[in-house]
Order: sequence, then C-alpha cells, then structure tokens
Amino acid sequence: MGSSTLAALAGAAGRIHTPAVRSRLVTAADRPALRRRIQRLHQVAWPPFLRDDAVNGLWPRLYTDFPAFQFVLTDRRGRLVAAGNSVPFAWDGRPRSLPSGIVQILRRAIDDRVRGRRPTVLSALAAIVDPSQRGTGWSAEVLLAMRRLAGRHGLPTLVAPVRPSAKGRYPLTPLSRYVTWTRPDGSAFDPWLRVHVKLGARILGIAPRSNTVRASVGEWEAWTGLALPESGRYVVPGAFQPIRVDRRRDRVHYNEANVWMLHRVPARSR
Repeated sequence: MGSSTLAALAGAAGRIHTPAVRSRLVTAADRPALRRRIQRLHQVAWPPFLRDDAVNGLWPRLYTDFPAFQFVLTDRRGRLVAAGNSVPFAWDGRPRSLPSGIVQILRRAIDDRVRGRRPTVLSALAAIVDPSQRGTGWSAEVLLAMRRLAGRHGLPTLVAPVRPSAKGRYPLTPLSRYVTWTRPDGSAFDPWLRVHVKLGARILGIAPRSNTVRASVGEWEAWTGLALPESGRYVVPGAFQPIRVDRRRDRVHYNEANVWMLHRVPARSR
C-alpha cells in the first residue's frame, strides 16, 4: 500500500472530527447486567462462520477484567441502540508491533494487566448497532464513545482492527488492494472504513490473520448452506476470501484479514 494511497484514504486524518454526541454511554462497570444485552447484540452481528475458539475462551475476561471498557449506548428516549467492546494495552506506537489479531489483542491486554504494565492505547474489538437502528449514524457514535472512554482513562490513542463491511462481496480481491478503492468523490469505497476516515482516522496497515476459523466440513456446510464435496478452495457468502477445504482431514481453514486504523483522542477528552 503506497503512502499516496494512504494519504488519500485518510483524507483529513490528523484533524480530529468530533460530531455532536446524541447518545448516553453506560459501561458494564456501572451496570454489570449489561453483559447479557451486549451478548444478545453479538448473536446477530456476525456471520455464523466467524468464530475463533481461542477468542471465545478469552472473551469473558472483558467483563471480569475490563468492565469499564465494555458499554452500551442509549438514545435520548433511553432505548439501547448500540454496544461496543474495547480493551487497553501497552503499545510503543509502531505499526509493526501491533498484535496480529483479536486473540493476540486480548492476550496482550490480559498479560499487561497481570504484570502491571501501564496501558498506552485503547483497542476497539467490536462495534455493534442494533439491527433496527442501522443506517442512522450510530456506528460513528460507537467510535466516538470509544474515544471518550480512552480519554477518561488518559489514553491518547484509539486503534481498531476494522472488519470492512462490504469486503465479503469481493472475496477474490486481496484486502491490501480493496482498501485502496475509492468512490468518485475520493472517499473510501467501503462503508465502515469510510466512517472511520470521516472521523479523522488513518490506516496503519493490514492484520492478515485477525480472525482464524478452524472447523469441520460439516460445520461449514451448515453455516453456509453449501455442499463442499471435494478438497479445494471455495467462495462462500460473506467470507473475505475463499476458504480451504481438506476433505481427507475433515477440516476447513479460513483466515480473515482486518485493517488496523488509528484515531487520535482529542486532548480535551483526556
């Protein structure tokens, strides 16, 4: 990815965009019972195949070790409209030293906490809008809420391993090329990347194995509704790239790349 492309995609990166906030943020530290409501949103947010047993094993630690960084947003009527998961960890600011994926983010955050290392950055893990509220601007509100959380805890930076929302429609295009696509007006082609960029974020690089799925052929057939009769590569709905089927071992392997993006937290929030 060339520097000129990154500059174009970042647009006004460096200027921190902070639209007016129209939501109330409530964390799991304030109300532990929110965990169930956040989990319900997760159940409808992801493709059925997108699971990682290592991530699933560590995910409950978010609510026991980092409840102040798990939250919901409610609108002015008090309705739950979105939720977010995030975690702080120590980072030296170099893109190459970022964790390679979601499970590595969780492990680093937990290890930093156990060893008493001071976190320097907040990492997004999930930003979920209630299905009935999608397309109404709440995704940007989740990112703004994460920046506010980072500010509350004295963290100057928010990073996010972004799962581009439309990449599954273009599974044969490498993510490193996909992120360079733009619309006629010069804005990012992907809707979710575009939300980040409009808020002033910039791309740091690609996390090539952000999510890893290892499951049986039967599980993938159930998730996708497709027969997978022989070993080889298959394009399946929603996957960012073809899956690799090994009928002899009864295994399917899928690595999903994400895009690392960086948001600066406004000084007045810290």
